[in-house]
Amino acid sequence: MTYDNRQFYIDGAWVNPAEPKEFQVINPATEAVAGVISMGGPKDVEQAVAAARRAFDGFSRTSPAERLALMERILAAYKAHYDEIAEAISTEMGAPVTLAKGSQTRIGVGHISAMIEVLKTFKFEERRGSVRLVQEPVGVCALITPWNWPMNQVAAKVVPALAAGCTMVLKPSEYSPFSAVLWAKVMHDAGVPKGVFNLINGDGPNVGAPLSSHPEIDMVSFTGSTRAGTEVARNAASSVKRVHQELGGKSPNVLLDDADFEVAVKRSVLHVYQNSGQSCNAPTRMLVPAAKLAEVEAIAQRVTAEVVVGDPTSAATNVGPLVSKVQFDRVGRYIEKGIAEGAKLVAGGAGRPAGLSKGYYVKPTIFSNVRNDMTIAREEIFGPVLCILPYETEEQAIAIANDTPYGLAAYVWSKDSQRAGRVGARIRAGQVALNGASGDMQTPFGGFKMSGNGREYGEFGLRDFLEVKALIGVDAA
Repeated sequence: MTYDNRQFYIDGAWVNPAEPKEFQVINPATEAVAGVISMGGPKDVEQAVAAARRAFDGFSRTSPAERLALMERILAAYKAHYDEIAEAISTEMGAPVTLAKGSQTRIGVGHISAMIEVLKTFKFEERRGSVRLVQEPVGVCALITPWNWPMNQVAAKVVPALAAGCTMVLKPSEYSPFSAVLWAKVMHDAGVPKGVFNLINGDGPNVGAPLSSHPEIDMVSFTGSTRAGTEVARNAASSVKRVHQELGGKSPNVLLDDADFEVAVKRSVLHVYQNSGQSCNAPTRMLVPAAKLAEVEAIAQRVTAEVVVGDPTSAATNVGPLVSKVQFDRVGRYIEKGIAEGAKLVAGGAGRPAGLSKGYYVKPTIFSNVRNDMTIAREEIFGPVLCILPYETEEQAIAIANDTPYGLAAYVWSKDSQRAGRVGARIRAGQVALNGASGDMQTPFGGFKMSGNGREYGEFGLRDFLEVKALIGVDAA
C-alpha cells in the first residue's frame, strides 16, 4: 500500500497546504517510498492556530460529562481504525507486525480508556473554606510528537488535552505521519468539534518553531530529543507559555548481587531490543557486580543469538529496522565509537546483520567493561545497543546510576524486594521499576533533570493541561 496524505486537517476539514511541498516517506525495511505527505509552513500554522483559538471559547466551557461522552466515542472510533493504524505504524517506522498490532497500537486504547475512568471521578472544582478552586483548561496547545512510539505519544497528549477542554494543533514527526493522519480520522469520526483538533505535517524549523513561538499558543507539549527540547523551550520563552517536555534517557538497570541473573539479564536484554532500541526509557546501562560480569556476558550473548532481526511483516521477527537512514548512520557511529573507546564487544558490532543487504537494520549489540565516562555510556544511542558496566559495591552502583544528565527511568533487580525498593528510592529518575514490574496507564511518566518536566498518563497527564483558578469569597458563584 502506498499512502497519499498531502492534506492537513484544519477546522474540521481536510485542506490543501498553503504552499505545496511534498515529502517522500521511506519504508525503513525496504528503503522504498511508502507514501507522500505535504510539509507545512508558517501560513499553515497561522490557519490551524486561528481555528483552535476560535474553537476554544466554546469547547473550554463544555462539561466534564460532555467530554466523557466524547472520549467514549473516540474509543469506539479508534477501535474501528485499529488494524489500519497498526499497518501504518509498521510501514512508516518498521515496527514488527506483532509489536505494531500489540503494544504500539494497543497503547492508544489504553490511554483513552484510562482517561475515561479519570473523567468519571476527577474534581474540576472544590471548596476550601471561602475559596472555590477551579481547574480550567490551559488554552490552545501545540503538541509535537516523535516517530518512535507514534500512537503512544499522540494519545498521551491529545487525550488529556481534550479531557481538560483544550484545543490543539498536532505536529507529528514527518517520519511517522500515516498513523497520525488516521488519528485525525478518528477525531473526525468521533465528532470532535471543528477547530478543537488540528493536524499539520512538517518539520521542526518550519512548523515546530512557528508553533512553539506563536503568541496564541498557551502551552507546548513536546516529546523528542533533549537537544530539540531545549530549542522548543527557547522559542516558547518570549511568550512565557507553559512548556511540557518528555525528552531523552540513559536509564540505569542495577542488578544487585542477589538478583536472579538468568531472569534479570534475559528480560533486560530483550527490553533494550524492543522497538529496535528506539525507546527513551530503555534500560541501556546494565550495572552488574564485577564478580558476576562473565556470567552476565554469557547470558546476554546467548539471548542475543536467539533474537530474530528482519522483515517486520513476519510474525517471527523480534527486531525490525531503525526508522531512517539518519538513525541508521547515527547508531552505526556509536557502535564504532564504543569499539574505538575500548569497550569489550560481546555481541553484534558494526554493519547490517548477515543476509540483510537493504533496509536500515543494525546488529543487536552488547558492550561490556564499559566505563561510565565513555561516550556510549553518556549519550542516548537510540538503537539496540546495551552497555554493561561493572561495579564493586552497592553504593558505587547507586553513584554510577545517578551519574548521568538524564533521569527518565531506572530499573533495580534483587530477590529481596525491600532492598530493591531502598536502592530504587535513591535513584534520581521519574520512574523506577523493581524486578521487572511495569506500571499501568495511570502511572505517571516523565523525567528528572535533562529528561524533561511534567508528567503524562492518566490523571497526572490531565493535570498538566489545567490551570488552577481561585475564586475568593464565601459566595463565589
